[in-house]
Amino acid sequence: MAEFSGGEVIARMLQAEGVEKVFGIIDGTYFGFYSALHRLGIEIVTPRHETSAAHMAGAYARLTGKLGVCMASNGPGVANLLPGLVVEQADGNRVLAITSARRPGIMYPDRGGTYQCFDQAGVIGKIAKLSAAVSSFERVPELLRKALRRSYEGRPGVVHLDVPENIMNGKVKADVAFWAPHQYRQTGPIEPATAQVTRAAQLLIEAGAPMIHAGSGIIHSGAFAALRRVAELLHAPVTTSWAARGVLPETSPLAIPMPHVKLNHKVRNDADAVLILGSRIGETDWWGRPPYWRQPAEQQTIQVDIDGDMLGLNKPADLAVLADARRFLELLGDEIERRKGEINLEGRRTRVAGYAKAMKNDRAGWDKALSDMSVPMHPAHIAAVCRTVFPEDSVLVADGGNATIWAMFYHQVKVPNTVLSTFKFGMLGAGMAQAVGAAVARPGKPVCCIIGDGAMGFHPQEIETAVRVHAQVVYIVLCDKQWGMVKMNQQFMLRPFKTMLFKHLDPHETINADLGEIEFDKLGSSMGAYGERVSDPKQLQPALERALASGKCAVIHVDVDPVKHMWAPGLIHFKKMHEEPKG
Repeated sequence: MAEFSGGEVIARMLQAEGVEKVFGIIDGTYFGFYSALHRLGIEIVTPRHETSAAHMAGAYARLTGKLGVCMASNGPGVANLLPGLVVEQADGNRVLAITSARRPGIMYPDRGGTYQCFDQAGVIGKIAKLSAAVSSFERVPELLRKALRRSYEGRPGVVHLDVPENIMNGKVKADVAFWAPHQYRQTGPIEPATAQVTRAAQLLIEAGAPMIHAGSGIIHSGAFAALRRVAELLHAPVTTSWAARGVLPETSPLAIPMPHVKLNHKVRNDADAVLILGSRIGETDWWGRPPYWRQPAEQQTIQVDIDGDMLGLNKPADLAVLADARRFLELLGDEIERRKGEINLEGRRTRVAGYAKAMKNDRAGWDKALSDMSVPMHPAHIAAVCRTVFPEDSVLVADGGNATIWAMFYHQVKVPNTVLSTFKFGMLGAGMAQAVGAAVARPGKPVCCIIGDGAMGFHPQEIETAVRVHAQVVYIVLCDKQWGMVKMNQQFMLRPFKTMLFKHLDPHETINADLGEIEFDKLGSSMGAYGERVSDPKQLQPALERALASGKCAVIHVDVDPVKHMWAPGLIHFKKMHEEPKG
């Protein structure tokens, strides 16, 4: 028998799972864990806030397909971690949280007055897929296997293991059996039934106007090539959830990017057959309901998901398939390939050509803003210039209300899985850490983070983290010194006619919607980053080129016109999205 701490058992099990990075702030309550990670060669990336650890782990998991692991110490550390776990669960990223807890006997339940103590497992259990509290050293392997098993079942999300500090750090002589992952969890893809693949192919081949709707399941299964093959064989247009944007490169004539909101509605109403892949069809997909989608009785729906709870959740499915999206698409592609002579492509080509014309008209309208060379600059310039300066495979992180909308409308995704945000939660400030996690996931590649000054104010300390871990993140801060999206809503609520006439109200006519100035370029420089400030759109590209040339983290403070920034494109659709569809 060898001598192990509970923390070392966890570290060795994670090593067997192929874990290479763990995100979190070090603390004596789990020294047995992180010291073992260090000995085993697993890198510990330490942010300045535990919430950031969760976001880094989530971004890392989404971009690599691996397990994202974060850690936090009992009491305040776990309390700080909670917001990040809420977001990563909502956005569906595979994250394992390891936390320390006070010793048994004074916790679970709280003895009364216990220092740094709350029901950590109970609270996280309300938001995570699974949360387990370890009661003895002997149960550490069993409960971690349970958490890992649950992590790889169904839709990705958060699982949690809470370990008392005496079990985490105390050493025990024991004969610990370290099982291989395939001995306790599913490691291969879930295969669809042959009859389901055949039926799906039949429905899509016979359809007059088929379409595909892709969600994050395409990202988690790595099904990009398989999706493209099926879309091209069927000549079917592809819409996506917000979070799955770019799973089919937007240079494809079949891609219908999400900023073209009205066109997305048209495509979904034109379709007489739809293949839904790895998507719940939630509120940001208009629940799959009319008038934004065709009536269910008029639209054959095939839904494929790895999580049975998602099948027919919000839109009735004529064919519900429990399977890995990539494996399903590979088999479907083979079946369609054998029968491609049966497909009448003429009508499909005409329809898709009409969609291309509509997108061209949309883009021409939006791009008129790029001729506005006034100072401070129009926010449309930022993402457009970033698209020119950054490599095509750079990850774009978008954070903030209007800042994210401007980024989404003027960015084109040419490489799948290169866009990050908190699309299902809209958490301000998460992008600061997501960008660092992205740089850790894809070393040697610059990361572009377009962020509002309000969002930047939530976690600016992570600039120092980026500098310290040599993450080449370029933070481009859109500064309008206001809560822009909130201010716009207030203006319409308080004085709608004046707002429409003058485009803005005077400062005293809104409620606490204005902010003071932070010189973010100087803030970045104070932490060791490259810093620069621009207001003139003609100076934006040279500034970004200098930032990239620095080879390190950079902060570019961009003064944008506060009125034009408020009038972001598509806001009416965002408002309507929050209403229950009436069709």
